[in-house]
Amino acid sequence: MRKEELLQKLRANTKVQYDMPAMDDLHGITYADPYQQFAEMTKTVGGRIVEARKTDDLNQIIRNLYPNAKIFASNLPYISIAQRNPDSVEEAQDLNGTDVGVVEGQLGVAENACIWVPQTMKEKAVCFISEYLVIILDKQNVVNNMHEAYRRIEMDPRYNFGTFISGPSKTADIEQALVMGAQAARGVTVLVLS
Repeated sequence: MRKEELLQKLRANTKVQYDMPAMDDLHGITYADPYQQFAEMTKTVGGRIVEARKTDDLNQIIRNLYPNAKIFASNLPYISIAQRNPDSVEEAQDLNGTDVGVVEGQLGVAENACIWVPQTMKEKAVCFISEYLVIILDKQNVVNNMHEAYRRIEMDPRYNFGTFISGPSKTADIEQALVMGAQAARGVTVLVLS
């Protein structure tokens, strides 16, 4: 059966038609305390929240979180413990073997613990190839839901790419056994700054 024939049959058998809902009326779920919901959801999806002040020594906090890590990668100017910089490596595979990648998240979403991480580095592989990922997020940048998030997303014009990350990578496809770090980081820490 061709596509047009199928569509004609569907139209002929449609008894009642409804107008599409107005999409501008969609606001999504809201929370009394979006940050508290975000923190709870982050734990639910397997991540962890660490709170700090903007004036704290973030390098020492990250080093203390991962005392056995040998290779840190980041292009953030205030992360001095990084031995690898995703802006200066020759190619993405040069980031292979990174124990901890450190990136900035633009905003967090309370309903599902997603964090929008715009690509602000040459090699975005740091977000996926690192064994563990630290996402630095300003506490004021937590929104209620994905509707709010999509309205606030900003792209770096150099790269025009970003991704939502929610906790560590996980899958239960193989024999229904949960495997962490199947396609990306085995662990994600959200370092929330206030």
